[in-house]
Amino acid sequence: MFLKFIKDFGLKKIIKKKLAHYKPVPSHDVVDTVGVIIDESYFVDKEGLIKGLMANGIDRNNIKTLSFKERLKPKEIVDCCHFTRKDISVTGFEKPDVAEFIETPFDMLISFYDVEKAPLVLATLKSKAKFKVGFSSVDNRLNHFMISSQAEKYTEFVSELFKYLKILNKL
Repeated sequence: MFLKFIKDFGLKKIIKKKLAHYKPVPSHDVVDTVGVIIDESYFVDKEGLIKGLMANGIDRNNIKTLSFKERLKPKEIVDCCHFTRKDISVTGFEKPDVAEFIETPFDMLISFYDVEKAPLVLATLKSKAKFKVGFSSVDNRLNHFMISSQAEKYTEFVSELFKYLKILNKL
């Protein structure tokens, strides 16, 4: 518990420094590839979210997800891209699949968490995505576009997202 507090304190310090100099650059590209960062300790219907994106014209092969879990159970089997606090060091993310996700220049990154946690904010901040979308309850300096909704209402989030993407000529 105490180590978690120290690690979060260090992460918040790193995030605060990076956010001071962070300026999101607008992108006019059409959305083709999508990355999704999910807090799996809070939101469990990842497949429903992916199906919602696919129903609006995004190809399944162009959707990649990165999941955050507070802790893994001893015999728990998790899919490809996930991370915990243990996978974060001072220099960044230690797992190669997480580092690869962050370095991928997605056309759009969806930060699908409405509770601000330091590891999730760091992943969003370090991402090389061109257009970042998230919830309005999280720090507004992180994302280009924010939607006021709750994570449990993912169908509402997806419908609002695609309504505004059409208005912004991103589709």
